[in-house]
Amino acid sequence: MKPLIIGGKTFKSRLFLGTGKFSSSNALNAAVIASETEMVTVALRRVNINDGSDDILGAIPKNVTVLLNTSGARNAADALKIARFGRSAGYEWIKLEIHPDPRYLLPDPIETYNAAVELVKDGFKVLPYINADPVLSKRLEDIGVHAVMPLGSPIGSNQGIQTEAMLRIIIEQANVPVIVDAGLGMPSHAAHAIELGADAVLINTAIAAAGDPAAMARAFAAAITAAETALDAVPAAKLDYASPTSPLNTFNDII
Repeated sequence: MKPLIIGGKTFKSRLFLGTGKFSSSNALNAAVIASETEMVTVALRRVNINDGSDDILGAIPKNVTVLLNTSGARNAADALKIARFGRSAGYEWIKLEIHPDPRYLLPDPIETYNAAVELVKDGFKVLPYINADPVLSKRLEDIGVHAVMPLGSPIGSNQGIQTEAMLRIIIEQANVPVIVDAGLGMPSHAAHAIELGADAVLINTAIAAAGDPAAMARAFAAAITAAETALDAVPAAKLDYASPTSPLNTFNDII
């Protein structure tokens, strides 16, 4: 597979992690290490970004990029305020997340687009979380976002990929990395996203809420590596009909 480059930075791992819902900072740290991730999301409302000893920030290894999450923002103004406050502490990578709907946490496409325009102008590394909307994805790409993060299914639902048809279009048309974010509940879901052509996945609940988060993180990493290896091996073509695995004429000659 081609190298994963976002905002000028190359990532070896295609597994990104969220930091919510972990039972402790030790569990978070163990999962981050086990996953071998190189980027994690952190919601500003859950941390003190000016305190290096903050439980969440302190659990993240120094070589891991922090993607500041605007979760909790109800509109573009909220998201801009969060991002600019984060910049005051040195955070330039922004997961732009705006969801006014408290039940399904679906992202607001209009407010997300409006905020993205301003954040790109301000020089942030902008990765917007969006519905699996191919038109919005292209519009965001046109204004200069550094990746798009369409959902597979609602946040924390563990339903897997319920938006495959739209994801296929987004992936086909994208000239920026596509990171499938939200709803992936099992390692097989993550592998499926990579097999569809996604550049990476972001996982939180499926790992954080597992009985053994570190073991689940390793399982996700292994599944993604397996999918990458399979794609590099050039899979056999999918056919609409049967194809014999042994030449029929050889058996006929024997009898």
